[in-house]
Amino acid sequence: MEKKISILVVDDFATMRKVIRNLLKQVGYENIVEAENGEAALSVLKSRKVDLIISDWNMPTMSGYELLKAVRADDELQKTPFLMVTAEALKDNVVQAVKAGVSNYIVKPFTAEVLNDKISQIFKKTAS
Repeated sequence: MEKKISILVVDDFATMRKVIRNLLKQVGYENIVEAENGEAALSVLKSRKVDLIISDWNMPTMSGYELLKAVRADDELQKTPFLMVTAEALKDNVVQAVKAGVSNYIVKPFTAEVLNDKISQIFKKTAS
């Protein structure tokens, strides 16, 4: 899989964004941008091409779920792969996210290998 893709990491905690950025770098991804909430992520998405969104679920201003719905409703962004990150493995949340069009789902805490596997699964699906 192509490691030069542009990845947007969205999380309201700077520490978590840094953790995800470091995990991505461990598995070879370098082109990473960050946003602190869904609103900030939308402005990044409007200003540059992003190949993958990795977003936390629980954030103030605009949650990851609201961001997912906004991305899927936008003609230019709707095909962008979206990996949802959450601390809760609530079945209802997973079902909600799947209905809204999430590409994959990951529960904190996770390793670089798990993150890499989830990203690989997303791009295998989009390639087929």
